[in-house]
This record gives sequence, structure tokens and C-alpha cells, in this order.
Amino acid sequence: MSEDRPPLYADQPKLTPWVGRLVVANAVALLLLQTVLTAPSFVGALQFLPSGSLRHPWTVLSYMFVHGGIAHAVGNMLLLFAFGPPVERRMGSRAFILFYMYCGVGSALFGLGLSSFMSVPPLVGATGAILGVGLAFAFAWPEAELVLFPLPLRITARTLILLLGGIDLFVALWAPGGVAHLAYLGGLASGYIFLRIQGLSSHRTRKEPKAITRRPVMAPMPVRQGSPAIDLRPAMARPDPRELPEEYPAEEVDRVLDKISAFGIHSLTAEERRFLDEVSKRKRKDLH
Repeated sequence: MSEDRPPLYADQPKLTPWVGRLVVANAVALLLLQTVLTAPSFVGALQFLPSGSLRHPWTVLSYMFVHGGIAHAVGNMLLLFAFGPPVERRMGSRAFILFYMYCGVGSALFGLGLSSFMSVPPLVGATGAILGVGLAFAFAWPEAELVLFPLPLRITARTLILLLGGIDLFVALWAPGGVAHLAYLGGLASGYIFLRIQGLSSHRTRKEPKAITRRPVMAPMPVRQGSPAIDLRPAMARPDPRELPEEYPAEEVDRVLDKISAFGIHSLTAEERRFLDEVSKRKRKDLH
């Protein structure tokens, strides 16, 4: 793995908090709409219809939890399960859910803009939001290989996102009533704009330390320009990796400190707090 690419956290649990909640929420919504709330009026009250968006403003969010059948929902949740956990660990849970919603709202607003010069059918499903999350994954790990289940084919994350975007564009242009797929590309475009702006901001503010030091330093996340960027803040004093005992790997210490710098100490999990406390105690003992 390249030194300037963030780790994929392969040893972490497969499911992260907000990815798990989103999967459950979509599954519950699908079950209710397929079994109990079967009247068309329920779907009509939740889907995003550009012409009725002012009368039903909540649909800019609710449409993401209404899918056009089991296959549509399962396909979206598989993509969310593939892309979401690494991106949530990378961004932090709070930033992840805000980014997810931002891309979904961006998709709806793009559809609203299209409706000013063409007829746009109702939008349903989380496709726009998930395309944005997939793009964030591809920005951080463009060469990560993924398997196209159930086909035994391996494809890089960058290629897969381009392929998914191309399929949506093809369906939008050639399939009857496919304009909604064009609106889904709004989620991809929204994510791209956000990531590019944040990437440029990170590139301008990033400063590399001249030498390993114990004084407070700026601690940006280890990503290239164009990757999901962060608002940099002074980090706590970073210990010299050469002085850390083997049971406290320098890479893990750097990851925790980067997370504090990016999202604040409240973003740490209980396990990360314990780990940081142990490192601090060990360093104090070594100094005395």
C-alpha cells in the first residue's frame, strides 16, 4: 500500500454504526411498504416529485428510503455495504452520515433543476447518496480491487464508479422513463464537488514537519489531493514512533491522532480512548 493512502482497516468489523442503521432503516421501510402500507398514497407521500417538492419538502430526504422493489433495494444495500464501512471509518460517523445525506439531497436538487426543461419522473431510492459514498471510496482507495458478485471478476474502485455512473447515464439516455437515472448522477456530481473542494483546501493547508518532533504539529489525514479532506486543527504532541514499544504500533498511534485532529477527541471510540491512555501512561513511565 502506498504511504500516502489511508489504510482500508481490513481488520475492523465489517459493519459500522451508520451503515448498519441505514441498512436496517431501508429494510424496514421496504418491508412496511411491501406488506402493510401498500396503498400508492404512502409511496406518493415519500417519493421525491420535483413538481411537488414545495408542497412536500420532506421528500428531499424521505425518497432515499423508498425503493422500486426488492431488487433495487438489495442492489443499493450491497453497494452501501461494500463502500460505506471504510468511508465511515475514514470520515468518522458524524461526517459520514452528513455526507451521505448531502449527496442524496444533491441528487434530488439536480432532478429539480432538470425538471425546469424536461419531465422528470419521481425519484425513489438511495442510489444518488450511495454513488457519492462510492466516489469517496474511490478517491481514497482508487486501486482497491473489488469483486463483482456473483461474477468472478475483479475491478478497481475507480473503474467500478466510472462503470456505475456510465450505466446510469446510458439508462437515462436510452431507456424509456430513464430521466430519473440522470437525476441520480446529481449525487455523484455533488460528492465530486465536495471532495474536490475539500481536497484542494487540504492541499493548500497541509504542511509536512521538517523532522520528527514532540512539539504540537499539524496532523492531516494521509491522503492525496482530491481525497476526502478535513478541517485541520492543531493536534496533540505526537510521540516519536521510534520510541514506541512494539505493543503500540506507530501506525495505530498516528491514525488515532489524525482522527483527533480531524474530528476532535469526542470522535474516538471507547477502545481508541483506552489505547491512547495506555500509550500516554507508558510514555510518562519511560520519561521518568
